[in-house]
Parts: sequence; structure tokens; C-alpha cells
Amino acid sequence: MTCKHVLALSGGVGGAKLAAGLAAVVAPKDLTIIVNTGDDFEHLGLTICPDMDSVTYALAGLNDTQRGWGVKDETWQTMAMLRALGEEGWFNLGDRDMAMHIARSWRLRAGETLSEVTAQLTRELGIAHAVVPMSDDPVRTQVLTEAGWTDFQRWFVGDQCVAAVSDVRFEGVPGAKPSPGFADALAREDLAAIVVCPSNPFLSVDPILAVDGVRAALAARRVPLIAVSPIVGGTSVKGPLAKMLAERGQAVSNSAIAHHYSDLLDHLLIDHADEADVSGLQARGLGVTVTMTMMREAADRARLAKEVLALAGI
Repeated sequence: MTCKHVLALSGGVGGAKLAAGLAAVVAPKDLTIIVNTGDDFEHLGLTICPDMDSVTYALAGLNDTQRGWGVKDETWQTMAMLRALGEEGWFNLGDRDMAMHIARSWRLRAGETLSEVTAQLTRELGIAHAVVPMSDDPVRTQVLTEAGWTDFQRWFVGDQCVAAVSDVRFEGVPGAKPSPGFADALAREDLAAIVVCPSNPFLSVDPILAVDGVRAALAARRVPLIAVSPIVGGTSVKGPLAKMLAERGQAVSNSAIAHHYSDLLDHLLIDHADEADVSGLQARGLGVTVTMTMMREAADRARLAKEVLALAGI
């Protein structure tokens, strides 16, 4: 059997773009997209899965490309009424987006697993590819600031990432098992490549690696692990990655990304704006491809996905 199955690890907005690109060029049977659930939290009685929703909306063609998150053509009447009723409004939920959270939450309370719920909801939105949570067990990302340990979403959205972060932890690990779809993908005989999408290593990829047995399985892999760097032009495209690297005393560079993934990484795709990083990365023993990693349009996403697959001989 020809090895050709692709396992992609994705976080939110940047990761969702490459995940959508892969889905555009890889048949559903040949792609599994594993999504970070460390960002998940309970809010207003609902289970919110921000990264899962970013990937789902991107694959369904529903994502708001202007804001970078949520559903396009969104309205906000429910949140306006909730605020008028004195409820917390720090995490903004659009009216169309709210439907996703309601559908997920009641199904979880009825006893379905997050994997089962996600499969049902993505199928209803016309997504044929497997979009899979990293674990059906709850894992919650927390950050350490001067004020102590804080839930990720409260720091990220509620406090707008203002406080410096000195450490990150994932409540629930050890003890969280890979979801069935994740475990199956890792064990596939026809697995050809593992792709780390351009997501924040600390906040989006590390939670996936922290799930029981995952890092060990990746370390024992027989296929290339290829990452697209989230750094472009010496900074992060979105989110707090550049801030977090600087607070750790690290340069905001592709070398920092390579150092973070260490021996898990075989090949790194970087942007033309960072071509000066090539020699340092190659000195680490890494394969390096210089390309356009910014994905503004669907054509950009598909082109970059094809470049990643070509590196794995797919």
C-alpha cells in the first residue's frame, strides 16, 4: 500500500487556513485534522471550542476572513440582550456562532463525546474531512502572570494579553488520552506525513503534544514531521506569540520556533521575508523551504498545502 495519509495538527486562525488548504487538495480519506482543545472553556452555560470552530468554519467556507475569527455576516443581538440582562459580555459570541455552541453543549450533556459531537456538526456543515479533537478528555490551558495562574481565555480575550506570561500549563494532563480518531491516525500503516500548521507553539501545538503518549508517538515516527512557521518578517502574524517569545528572552525568529520543536521537527517552511534565517536553521540539521507563507486567499492556502505535501513526496 502506498503511504499517503496526512495527519495535520492545528490551532486557531493560522492553523485553520492551512488545514483548509490541505482539505482543498487532499481527499477526505487521506487527511485527518487534529485540533487543539486546550482553549476550550465553559461560558454562559455553553462549551466553547474556539480552535475547533475556527477550523470548522474555515473548512465550511463560513469563516469571517476580515475579523479572522467567527462566522461571516454575523450579527450580535443575543450578546446585546445578554448584556442588557446583566450577564458577562467579555467574550463576544455572534448569533450564528451561538448556534454552534448550543448544538455542541446539549449534545455533550446528553452523553456524546466531543469527537462524536464534532463529527456530527462538521458533517451537517458539509465537511467530508475528519476534523478531530486532540482528546475527548478536558484539557484547559492556563498562563502564569504576576497575578498567578489564569485561565487562557480570560487572559487572551478578557484581559487582551496585557500581562506578561512566565509559564504555561495544561490542566488535565497527564490523564487526557488521545481521542479515538487521533490515536487511529497516529497508528495508521499508510501515514505519510505529520504537518504542524502555523499555529502558536506554546498555546496551540503544545497542548496537543501534552496529551498522554502523543509526544512519544511523534518521537518514534517513521515519517517526516513538517511545520509551517507562524513567524513572518520577524514577528507573528496574529496573536501573542511574538510577545510571549520576547517575554521569555527569546528572539522572535524561526530559530526560536525550531528550538521549541527541537528533535520532533524535520523540515520548516519559512517566509521569503525571513530568508536570512536559512543558514542558522540548516546548521541545526533542519530541512528548510523558503516560500510565501502568508495565506490571504484560497489559492494561497492550496498552494502552500501542495508545497508541504511535495516535501513528503505526496
